[in-house]
Amino acid sequence: MTGAGYERLSRDRMAARVARDIPEGAYVNLGIGLPTMVANHLPKDRDIFLHSENGLLGMGPAPKAGAEDYDLINAGKQPVTLLPGGAFFHHADSFAMMRGGHLDICVLGAFQVSATGDLANWHTGAADAIPAVGGAMDLAIGAKRTFVMMEHTTKSGESKIVERCTYPLTGIRCVSRIYTDLAVIDVTPHGLRVVETVEGLEHAELERITGVPLLPAA
Repeated sequence: MTGAGYERLSRDRMAARVARDIPEGAYVNLGIGLPTMVANHLPKDRDIFLHSENGLLGMGPAPKAGAEDYDLINAGKQPVTLLPGGAFFHHADSFAMMRGGHLDICVLGAFQVSATGDLANWHTGAADAIPAVGGAMDLAIGAKRTFVMMEHTTKSGESKIVERCTYPLTGIRCVSRIYTDLAVIDVTPHGLRVVETVEGLEHAELERITGVPLLPAA
């Protein structure tokens, strides 16, 4: 999808952009949906430890077609690989890691993120919606930093970045950085600050699409 003079990032390019910001030695949980794609773009020269809430540490990228092992899956029931030194453990131990502040970063999808960093990512009120928040609440609050990866707008063109969330909250003031197909935006005590935008997208146009005030890049 293109705009006047700019092009939105593909999902793969969004995942690659998130992966660039994950530092050496980080312990990271990738949430269900779009965030799982980040595993395929992590820099090969960095040691990064991927955690899954169903009891895995040391996940690698997605397996090649035909090499899937459905006894080895992530929290979204997708087949994964395990790197040398990877470990399996009890579900309760996995949640102790999440709740105990042992994860440096979690990357979550979202339906909405508020201007103050509130996160809504588990329920829209739709009849077929997931009936419970699952581990997203523990991740959003327990990780040292919460990144959100999402399309900037809904299919009907409404901004997912809002002044105040209208969907049930997953966590309050927990999001530190937002990655979309249009921009990277930090949640700061002074408001939302643009870190970067796709090439050709002017600040005023991004602010118009978003519908909330955005501080320009420093």
